[in-house]
Amino acid sequence: MTSTNGTFFQPSIFTLIGVPGLESVQHWIGIPFFISFILAIIGNGLLITIIRTERSLHEPMDVFLAVLAAIDLGLTLCITPKMLVIFWLRSREIHFDSCLIQMYFTHTFQCMESGILLAMAFDCYVAICESLRHSAILTKKVLISIITVVTIWASLIIIMCPLLIKLRLKHFWTTVISHSYCEHMAVVKLAAENVRVNKAYGLFVAFSVLGFDVIFIFLSCVFIFQAVFKLPQNEARFKAFNTCTAHIFVFLQFYILTFFTSFIHRFGFSVAPYVHILLSNLYLLVPPLLNPIVYGVKTKQIRETVIKMFTPKN
Repeated sequence: MTSTNGTFFQPSIFTLIGVPGLESVQHWIGIPFFISFILAIIGNGLLITIIRTERSLHEPMDVFLAVLAAIDLGLTLCITPKMLVIFWLRSREIHFDSCLIQMYFTHTFQCMESGILLAMAFDCYVAICESLRHSAILTKKVLISIITVVTIWASLIIIMCPLLIKLRLKHFWTTVISHSYCEHMAVVKLAAENVRVNKAYGLFVAFSVLGFDVIFIFLSCVFIFQAVFKLPQNEARFKAFNTCTAHIFVFLQFYILTFFTSFIHRFGFSVAPYVHILLSNLYLLVPPLLNPIVYGVKTKQIRETVIKMFTPKN
């Protein structure tokens, strides 16, 4: 780290505090995060293995579910190890370029997860509203195209966040980041230069990705509910609604946490910093933990396969 004068810095190293205000108890905070990390790795890894090996689980929704599990694995591995090192080993330093790389992959996985959730909502809509044409609409080629577009879109739209920091922001008030990972706005706020472009692009990403996805997921849910309540038999209604309950739960827990943390980050000035940081951590680490549990419980084939794996053959 080099200092240009008594105030500004041109950092080569940043320092991550972890959870500001709770530094003395961070070793205890690390325990539930470590447990959720292990469970998320096991759950998502098991989900990918089951879907890959079980031929009955090669339907479009199962493919999307496997991709979602892979994204959750990437997101968990991107954040939690460094977080636990901060909590337990007090190793808080991170290289400037490494910080930007972590930022890029963290936000890219977030955007990809949102895109896959939108794809799953579309699949649920087709399965209920266009059930006779489901296999004709969601062909293998279409699935590959959707996954490719989601990946490329997320990668391209996020790459400008770290690039704008790298190319525009040279001087910082401090090198201490009041966070447990390199989040975009947490780094931008440290800059001692004009950051309007960085903030504006961050808002553009939030509204173009999350806003777009939420609107279309909401519309698909409306069409699904309309189709469900038009079914003549109560049993058919229950079966159709039950098919989508797991997806609805996952959508709600992901987007409610997303908007709540974003609102606090930008407008919750009276909220204690540790509340915001803990919510940000939960927002990124809870979905990878809950998604395999929710889908494992609600999907009959997955549930039966897991029972077989852990039940003695004799």
